[in-house]
Amino acid sequence: MSIVKQIQSAVINALSTSYHIPFTEKDFQINQTKPEFEGDYTIVLFSLVKSLKKSPEEIGNELGKTLINNNPQLFTSYNIIKGFLNLVVDDQYWIALLQKNHNDICFGKQAMNGKKVMVEYSSPNTNKPLHLGHLRNNFLGWSVAEILKANGYQVLKSCIVNDRGIHICKSMIAWQLFANGATPESTNQKGDHFVGDYYVRFNDEYKKQIAQLKDGGMKEADAEKNAPIMLQTQQMLQDWEAGKPEVMELWKTMNSWVYDGFDITYNRIGSNFDRTYFESNTYLLGKDIVQEGLDKKVFYKKEDGSVWIDLTADGLDEKLVLRKDGTSVYMTQDIGLAKQKYDEYKIDQSIYVIGDEQNYHMKVLKLIAQKLELPYADDIYHLSYGMVELPTGKMKSREGTVVDADDLVDEMINTARHHTEALGKVKDFTSEELVSLYDVIGLGAMKFYLLRVDPKKKMIFNPEESIDFHGFTGPFIQYTFARIKSILRKEKSVSTGAYSGNLLPLEKQVVFVAEQFPNIITDAAKELNPSVIANYLFLLAKTFNSFYSEHSISNAETSHKKDLRLQIAVMTSNILQSGMKLLGISVPERM
Repeated sequence: MSIVKQIQSAVINALSTSYHIPFTEKDFQINQTKPEFEGDYTIVLFSLVKSLKKSPEEIGNELGKTLINNNPQLFTSYNIIKGFLNLVVDDQYWIALLQKNHNDICFGKQAMNGKKVMVEYSSPNTNKPLHLGHLRNNFLGWSVAEILKANGYQVLKSCIVNDRGIHICKSMIAWQLFANGATPESTNQKGDHFVGDYYVRFNDEYKKQIAQLKDGGMKEADAEKNAPIMLQTQQMLQDWEAGKPEVMELWKTMNSWVYDGFDITYNRIGSNFDRTYFESNTYLLGKDIVQEGLDKKVFYKKEDGSVWIDLTADGLDEKLVLRKDGTSVYMTQDIGLAKQKYDEYKIDQSIYVIGDEQNYHMKVLKLIAQKLELPYADDIYHLSYGMVELPTGKMKSREGTVVDADDLVDEMINTARHHTEALGKVKDFTSEELVSLYDVIGLGAMKFYLLRVDPKKKMIFNPEESIDFHGFTGPFIQYTFARIKSILRKEKSVSTGAYSGNLLPLEKQVVFVAEQFPNIITDAAKELNPSVIANYLFLLAKTFNSFYSEHSISNAETSHKKDLRLQIAVMTSNILQSGMKLLGISVPERM
């Protein structure tokens, strides 16, 4: 049980016993004591004034005395500052916690809770490579899945690949017109880059043809509709939907090139999936649900045969769910896929990691599912995240201005090399070790920077800033871990003996922060927010460095004090490694 839970329990017992009134943890607040005051945790007393009909000072004195008398193993003293009861936790509590948990590499993880969750993320299109936005999506989805696992959930990682539609046909038409039979192999390109180039080529040709038609006197709107390359693309989409053999063969071939490229990128960034869905297999789903909705009067049919739902009473608008020609729309497909997920796995929650530009769509999806009384409706959750930009601004894939994920990874690794070489501490590394180290630092810097921001916030990714060894970055935490490992390598063993003395303030502070790790993992899962862990790890690393800069470990005042500090080092390194692993980040033994 965490120290906060123990304090809550002690306070509830003290209040209930002293005043003969039932209390719960909701009746008062516990905070960490501010640095300028003496104490570890603070009870806010103002919420108790009304029910107890006493001043905060009276309540504080009575409660403080009772807590000290009833819990001598937990508290040593208290003080009251303007309605705040500050409690000092006995050093022996922190020492016992350190003794018990310092060598526990699973510290903070919980037992299985019987709940099953699916986390869907990535959602790439097969007409272009993964880009910076996909990186935030992948890192966020993967990390949330791992955090949920650490909290005892059975987690399924899933991906829906958008492998059909007009955008895919644009790349296909451009390849037919301009490739002259070229392939990724013949051009020595990754398959996703190769296909993406033809998506950009389509847009260039499309704009050129529009300009030519406008020069001939056609209005812009008509030129956009009648540009030959667009008409060819629309025909190809119709041929695909009709299953025309030669179109299907080209579609499969070009998609296979893209999938090969995706696999290389996913492996490189450490992203993986337990289940992959393809839109080409799901776009017909949901039609039976539409009929069910018509029968239930949830949907209605217009004179032209199209099917709609009226959500104006819910503050939204009317939404099309089936076209007049009987074909599905994205909403229909998404309802059908949600049902397929539930039928396949009987999941307790379905989490969609999707950018905030789809907030409206996801709100409508859940609302329709609820109105249809589908069994999974209430368990649909949209983990909405803000867009990520570079300092230079927004990106547009059709114009070729997107920051390619592979290029960015290369840049990060190269930047890691420059920074590491500048420090001059890796001269004894082999070339193979250096390649691995730069990869670990570069990827770690990128992941940490993208995950340290609350998902709900938009952010700007600055590659150079992300790799600062002294800032709020992944490399700073990696360096702290490597520093601790260097200390531990110099010691043949770490004693497991108990320490009976008092703790110095900075020794206590490291253990104080370390003790919070299980609660941090729990909070991150509740909020579906990896930045909770990122911020905590930075605090722990910073706290350890402050301690180590003031107090020697190898030359400690006594052998018992040395053992204590080694245990602090071991516990810190274990937590840093475990926490970074939940973010998908490796920590090197040497830097």
